[in-house]
Amino acid sequence: MTEAKSGLTAEEAKGLRTAKELEGHLNWLDTFTSAALGVLAVASGIYTYLGVSSLLEDNGAITFIAAVAYSIAVSVGIFVFWSYMLRLLPAMRSAGGFIGLTVATVVGSLAIIAMSSWLNAAALAGSAAVEQHLENTVRDYQQSLEQAHDIALGGQALGREVERARQSFEELAELEQSGDLSGAAGRGAVFRVLTQKSEELRNLEEQIAAQQPLIEEAFERGNAILARMRELTVAPGPVDRRSVQFSEESVKLAGVISQLNQYNVAPLVARAAEDLPASVVLPELDGRSTSVRDAQSATITSVLNALDQRSRTLRTAAEEVLEMEPPIQTAYNPISRADAVVRYAGNFAPSWAGAIAIDLLPAVLVFVLAITQAAIRSGRDGMSIEETLTLADLKAAMNAMKDVELTMGAADAALQERAAGKQDTEQGGAGQGGAG
Repeated sequence: MTEAKSGLTAEEAKGLRTAKELEGHLNWLDTFTSAALGVLAVASGIYTYLGVSSLLEDNGAITFIAAVAYSIAVSVGIFVFWSYMLRLLPAMRSAGGFIGLTVATVVGSLAIIAMSSWLNAAALAGSAAVEQHLENTVRDYQQSLEQAHDIALGGQALGREVERARQSFEELAELEQSGDLSGAAGRGAVFRVLTQKSEELRNLEEQIAAQQPLIEEAFERGNAILARMRELTVAPGPVDRRSVQFSEESVKLAGVISQLNQYNVAPLVARAAEDLPASVVLPELDGRSTSVRDAQSATITSVLNALDQRSRTLRTAAEEVLEMEPPIQTAYNPISRADAVVRYAGNFAPSWAGAIAIDLLPAVLVFVLAITQAAIRSGRDGMSIEETLTLADLKAAMNAMKDVELTMGAADAALQERAAGKQDTEQGGAGQGGAG
């Protein structure tokens, strides 16, 4: 392999030039790296202050000082931590040291996310996250209102079953009155039993019908409240103030849903169905002859069987309504901006990414610097100091040597002057002694 005049191979010379070029870039970049890191730390501190302020309920001086102190601590911590990493991790030559500092970098990054990034996200998307919470609550309330309304309408549908049962007993009463049922015309014992049950069913039917306008009124009122809640979700102005109004409307809507649940007549129909055959008051048979009384007794037995059958039909229909899925128990729970951002983090991924990036961007610089330093060391490995000296280094060394020589020359001159002065003093003293 051919060697250059300096004794370096072409590959070594190329590596050395690359290392010197990278060092020049790093020297230039180092002039503003600290300033850039300080700007990132201050920006993160500002957003952290906004996030902390949204968590603190009081707006007094102590709260302001506490929020400022926390944000300053975050800014200083971020600046100091990344300053350590930017200096120490790229300088590590051993694998153990590099791995150890890499682990420390990961742990420190997690700590920064825990103390700062989520608060930054709260500042960036806190209001939108609270609005998302309001929107989800409106959706839950709407589902509960619709379920309560559907169940109430299912109970109203039982009125048709009650009407059919009433009409059947009224028709039987008419047949009995004309003598086509038991054979004894008039309003005897069988007629009174049939009339008694038809009246009970008529009263139940009227109660069911009376609930219909109440159900519709409550449903319309609930929809009106839902409309106001939707308006508050997207209305302009501070979200905290809108949340208070939203909470008031949610209480009203919860009351409407409770009313709709009370308007459900299925439990009433179920109890009436159970009482229908059990509450029969058997009248005294009033037939003039034994055959007529026997016919009345047989007819009453048939009526009781019919009552039992109608009772089972009504009870089955009522149980179908009662088995419908009840409305979800929805309640609005106020939530802070920071908690809302955490709960609905999936909906605000860009905000989270920005909040984390502003804190962890220096980590990229750390590893870029580590890779660059490794490349510089790779270009200089195996070379002596003389081979890595640049012209600037040589000039600096020569100037240093000149300074040393000048300093040593000045020191020698001072010593010579001191020695000459001492000699003159001694000669003067000897001359005075001889004269004496």
